[in-house]
Amino acid sequence: MKKKLAWVLALAMAASLTACGGSSTTSTTAAAEEATEAAVETEAAEEEAAETEAAEAVDYSALDPVTLSLADSAAKGAAGSEFDSLIAEKVSEITGGQLTIDTYLNGELGNDVDLIRQMTAGDLDMVGCQIAPLVSFIPELAIFDLPMVFAKYDGDTIHNVLNGDTETAAALSEAYNAQGLQILGFLQNATYRLTTSNVDLPDLASFQGLQIRTMENSNHMAFWTAIGAEPTPLAWAEVYFALQSGTIDAEENAADTVVGANLQEVQSTLACTNHILYCNQISINKDVYDALDPAYQAALNQAVDEAMAEMRTELVEIDSSNKAILEEAGMNIIEYDDAFFDEVLAIQGVQDLYADIDEATNGLASTLQAELAQ
Repeated sequence: MKKKLAWVLALAMAASLTACGGSSTTSTTAAAEEATEAAVETEAAEEEAAETEAAEAVDYSALDPVTLSLADSAAKGAAGSEFDSLIAEKVSEITGGQLTIDTYLNGELGNDVDLIRQMTAGDLDMVGCQIAPLVSFIPELAIFDLPMVFAKYDGDTIHNVLNGDTETAAALSEAYNAQGLQILGFLQNATYRLTTSNVDLPDLASFQGLQIRTMENSNHMAFWTAIGAEPTPLAWAEVYFALQSGTIDAEENAADTVVGANLQEVQSTLACTNHILYCNQISINKDVYDALDPAYQAALNQAVDEAMAEMRTELVEIDSSNKAILEEAGMNIIEYDDAFFDEVLAIQGVQDLYADIDEATNGLASTLQAELAQ
């Protein structure tokens, strides 16, 4: 009833504004749009309040206790690791300790690919990780590999497309389900993966021949190859020593991960290439999720939503504060202007990668771009 009322009010306000004499078409349209946006915000707030009220009304003590396992390979202190811990904390609070999550962080149970395989096999319930290692399991996630596709949008716009009522979000959910998984949420706030190097990277030409460590993701490797670098997949545990010994020149990661691994000790440059959105996903084995009591499902979803809301407010600060730490440690910070990004996107190899990803995802890459631009 409240939803209908919100929309009725929005339409009524829009209609009354249209009928008022002396108002221009532009101002009338703008006012109508503001009224509609206000109604949407009211609806979202009411839905969230209703979900919270429903969760509080559940007698979790009447349910059998359940313990889930959640693993992540993110470095200690990284946003992904903090996100996982916050979800575990919140789900326990919501259910009075009836639903608990045991966390295994910092690669305790293996690297990302190991963890995903364990989750799909049912040996591990939940996995938190960045997107890249999941692409080989869920091809549709290759849309996140489009170089710089998110760079010009704010965190709210990206959040609404990835987690809201959109074609992109629905398609990604179906893609997870097809692989026996359930997506619970994508965490980001328009911060990005950056490049650290032991050589200066002032312009596109300086990337020629750069020996850079990447994750095991063919699209990432294709991007670096297209701009002239020489990508090398390497286990995260080996990266510090490879950089220290000069086996590789560079690597790419978010600022907090760089600080967590102390890469400022073996790298001199932080280049803000902003090539890939710094996004963490949290997912669960679908059979495990479906077997949960609906009340526990709702509690888990609520915990993820609340943790995401809290973490999103922190992500920008995490990014800026960690960049400051790296700069204070002596790293040279390089910021690029729009001309640099335009130059990268004009490279034929990068354009070919966009076309290949769109074809591989059955047009989902185009859908993503269209919904971001709306």
